[in-house]
Amino acid sequence: MATNNWNDANQRYLMAALGVVREALERHIARSRKKQETDQARESDTAQQALKKAAAAMPSPSALEMLCAMFGLSAFERDLLLLCAGIELDSTFAGVCAEAQGDSARTFPTFSLALAALPEAHWNALTPAAPSRRWRLIEVGTGSVLTLSPLRIDERILHYLAGVQHMDERLAGFIGPLHQAGRLAPSHQALADRITALWSSSANSADPPVVQLCGDEVADIRAIAVAACAAIGLHVGSMSAQSIPTGASELDGFIRLWGREAVLSNCALLLECNELEASDTARASSINRLMERLNCPLIISGVERQRASHKSILTFDVRKPSAGEQRDIWQHALSVAPVKLNGQVPALVSQFNLNLQKVQAASAEAMVRQSASQNADAGAAADFGQALWDACRMQARPRLDDLAQRIEPAATWADLVLPEPQLATLREIAVHVRHRMTVYETWGFASKGARGLGISALFSGVSGTGKTMAAEVLANELRLDLYRIDLSAVVSKYIGETEKNLRRVFDAAEEGGAILLFDEADALFGKRSEVKDSHDRYANIEVSYLLQRMEAYRGLAVLTTNLKGAIDTAFLRRIRFIAHFPFPDTAQRAEIWRRIFPCETPTEQLDQNKLARLNVAGGNIRNIALNAAFLAADADEPVRMTHLLRAAQGEYTKLEKSLTDAEVGGWV
Repeated sequence: MATNNWNDANQRYLMAALGVVREALERHIARSRKKQETDQARESDTAQQALKKAAAAMPSPSALEMLCAMFGLSAFERDLLLLCAGIELDSTFAGVCAEAQGDSARTFPTFSLALAALPEAHWNALTPAAPSRRWRLIEVGTGSVLTLSPLRIDERILHYLAGVQHMDERLAGFIGPLHQAGRLAPSHQALADRITALWSSSANSADPPVVQLCGDEVADIRAIAVAACAAIGLHVGSMSAQSIPTGASELDGFIRLWGREAVLSNCALLLECNELEASDTARASSINRLMERLNCPLIISGVERQRASHKSILTFDVRKPSAGEQRDIWQHALSVAPVKLNGQVPALVSQFNLNLQKVQAASAEAMVRQSASQNADAGAAADFGQALWDACRMQARPRLDDLAQRIEPAATWADLVLPEPQLATLREIAVHVRHRMTVYETWGFASKGARGLGISALFSGVSGTGKTMAAEVLANELRLDLYRIDLSAVVSKYIGETEKNLRRVFDAAEEGGAILLFDEADALFGKRSEVKDSHDRYANIEVSYLLQRMEAYRGLAVLTTNLKGAIDTAFLRRIRFIAHFPFPDTAQRAEIWRRIFPCETPTEQLDQNKLARLNVAGGNIRNIALNAAFLAADADEPVRMTHLLRAAQGEYTKLEKSLTDAEVGGWV
């Protein structure tokens, strides 16, 4: 009701103000006709009285008065603006303008008309530096003479005078409003409070300092920005740095438009630089000019820090909520869960490093799944816990499509044929990953320093001995995502690019503690070379950076190599687990053959002991079994030794080896 009352009163006030300007035009017409001004003066007094009455009825300042105060308009500039607005809002204004200018074709206002008809006229209002032109409140049309060119009120200003808030169409395409996202984690609220205090202390400054929020969590940064601005009555509009114009004139136009919009909407700008390429120097220069020249609240966000030559910039690092804060967030989010979780929240916090929004999304998704299952039995809590874990995996799933391949783990312990020492090492790895929160946080090892807390493993052995399968088994056992890193995309010949790609991999995977598999990693993890030139020095820097990231990574990093001797000894010292995958002996090959065919596959008279005489690794055994299955399916027969013989011949040809009688004698 209060808003409606203001809108109605604002409309009446605006029309009364237009009436005063209209009568000024009519007095000008009367003077030009040399008529007596007595009656006109009486009418003017009536218009002024109507304006005073409308002003008295305003519950708060009108849009016109606020606009004049915001941009410092003089009385003449105020009337000039109303003159242009009258053409849009009052159908009779066009005829009055034409009559006042003595030309039926000139149905539009001009500076010449304003200078002649409006009181307190001054030439300064015509200059480009005048508020009405600097802030584009009015637009000057084409014409050979400035004072005779048509004038028009800007559409955004017209809507504002009418009491309608609508972002300028020239900005709305790439600046969007942000809204309050609920409560913040205490550490994030503290950041918001610091920004609020900073801007409050500089409230009287015409040039507020730029605030920079550094981090890769876009949702957290947005929430902090909105909370900080809301505390001092500001709205927030967000914009990608990719949308900033790079041309000088276009950038100047944007700065003026946003500077005006910031005042009209009482709004701060959040400029998001997360996707800005380091090579985009033109846009980086535009960001610098924007920071230097924009005199309204501005927040810059991104991973990389921006710098300005002459502008004060205050930088804050935005980190994810602490483990304790995440526990509180989870407890609050799960307070309305359909079942009670006993002790699962610490496991979630241990594995997934999620912000407030992702915790809420994962909780909501799991509750929807639980509600759909209508499971009320004793296993409901276990089912809900599993749904919650899977929902967290989805929320934390990194975006690594161009650098890694996500592998859906299907292998289990039953598929893995290894000597007992190697199996024991793999089980120990799983224990370390599962209980790292207890040891690091609850038992205090993390307080001694972050160095060496990353869990890493090196799997060595010739191709086909089960190194990748072992990583799959661990991922399946721990119910974690597994990513095979594409080294051809990570390793770059350009200086600094490999390090940048590695940072992307680890940063993206950090949130969910995914298992990173650097398969055949000799090229990346090889021995560091003697420094003979700048390329050697930078290659060694990349190796050192990788060591640091592996030591701090909260997930599991697995390296595989065919040649353990090719790995830098500095890596070997810092890798927590090293497992050698031996070439399988006859007994192990027989066990692999016993497990290789799914139970659904029809087989007939297979002799695993004879098959074990094939001197190949497990990967080759799988290839032979798979090819034999296709041969049997084509013949509409169960898999027999004859099919396996043909498949073995094909595999040996691929390996450039010959089958011997000792291997296949007595098969058929």
